[in-house]
Amino acid sequence: MRACTLLLHSLLLALALPATCAAKSRFAGISSSLPSLPSIKNQPKAFTSTSKDQLPAWALIPRGGDATHAEPAVASATGATTLPAMVTQALTNLASAMKGGKSDTLLLLMVTALVPTICNSVLSMSPILGFLFSGVALGPQGLNLVADIHTTEMLADLGVVLFLFEMGVHLSLPTLWEMRSIVFGLGGLQMTITAILVAAVAKYAGLDTAAQVVLGGGLALSSSAFVLQLLKDKRELETVKGKHSFGVLLLQDLAVVPLLVVTPLLANSGGDTSISTAVITALVQAVMAISAIGIFGKVAMEPLFQAVLSKSKSQEASIAISLATILGMSFLTEGLGLSNTLGAFLAGVLLSETSFRHVVEREVSPIRGILVGLFFFSVGFEIDIPLLLSSKIKTVAAIVVGLMGSKMLITTGLCHLFGGLDLATSQEVGCILSQGGEFAFVAFRLARSLNIFDAELTKLMLTSVSMTMALTPLVEGVGSSLAKSMRKKDSTVVMKYD
Repeated sequence: MRACTLLLHSLLLALALPATCAAKSRFAGISSSLPSLPSIKNQPKAFTSTSKDQLPAWALIPRGGDATHAEPAVASATGATTLPAMVTQALTNLASAMKGGKSDTLLLLMVTALVPTICNSVLSMSPILGFLFSGVALGPQGLNLVADIHTTEMLADLGVVLFLFEMGVHLSLPTLWEMRSIVFGLGGLQMTITAILVAAVAKYAGLDTAAQVVLGGGLALSSSAFVLQLLKDKRELETVKGKHSFGVLLLQDLAVVPLLVVTPLLANSGGDTSISTAVITALVQAVMAISAIGIFGKVAMEPLFQAVLSKSKSQEASIAISLATILGMSFLTEGLGLSNTLGAFLAGVLLSETSFRHVVEREVSPIRGILVGLFFFSVGFEIDIPLLLSSKIKTVAAIVVGLMGSKMLITTGLCHLFGGLDLATSQEVGCILSQGGEFAFVAFRLARSLNIFDAELTKLMLTSVSMTMALTPLVEGVGSSLAKSMRKKDSTVVMKYD
């Protein structure tokens, strides 16, 4: 537990780094602002007092801080002469030091700790809704207490990656093969029909071909994080409802690949690019990624985990090798144009065949739980409150109701007609898959950067997708209640005829 806490702390402390850390070292430029130090060769060995200007950089820069935090403290100590002034100056320095990453880290940890507690014990509501409302209230659309939105969202995306890995651990290769008809049959039909319907509506609204393709593909996706968390909370992952929902989500993860490949090509040709070229490119990338992961899993994974887990007997080592494997495969698929969650899922499937699956799952689970909560929190950032309070509220409502209603009907019909499920279970699957997905954020932002979407359309779609996510727990609850009523009615009819 100590190692897990330390690792989580190190992940969250990424928030404490400035946004320019990706481009240059944390201490870049410090040496140029300091006086050159004298050579050590000719220095006398006798002790001499050292002035502040002669101290090396590591002595001037406090651990966890920088020069801007060190200097004001010295000035305030000499400038304040009365006790009230000293206290005031100390509080000012404290507030200055806590700005940025440090306050973000504390805020995110407190939200993760308090939201589930309040929702479960006081409000009796889903913690997912609590995280969403917290993101709206504390994020850029509310009190704006989160300083580094980009880094927060990056950490949140890691939560979805770890979640898909955990789902993969629970699915062996034989089980996955048995689900092929659900994944490629039911999932493929749902994705295709929904995308065509949305594209037709976009065409009717006057959007060009490129925007139609991006909107159709993006809105056909559902949210793996929301759906799987709801199924896990209700312990329904192993039920018929859970397996069919997960199968559709897995196909959607695969469909992200051609969508992200097609989008830049559409922008370059004004929408007339051959889709077949993009699909072939995506298939080549998919084969490369899956082959690399498969070879690693068969040849190197088990010996590597055997060496680390059995010989080191160190919790720190087991956590490190687990995260290195998950993130490595996630980065591999992302770098080849696939979704990062697909790589994490495949890593979980491969680990499910080894004797280390329970150890790895136990070590990763606490980190995954915190980061998934952070993902739900970050979704609240996308809900544009001024937009909802403007005349556009009717447009947002029409998009939300139309999208959730159409996806619900399409999925319910396919599950009942082609999946062989009873109507009660079919509508449950339709309700839980009715929202937009997290990859829609990626696709729509990419479309905006390529000028396929304008700023107004992007804002409208991001807000609408976020609202569908926010409504998912409520819609899923209605679907579950309706299914119970339908089954109760059917059982009553059967008893009557008996």
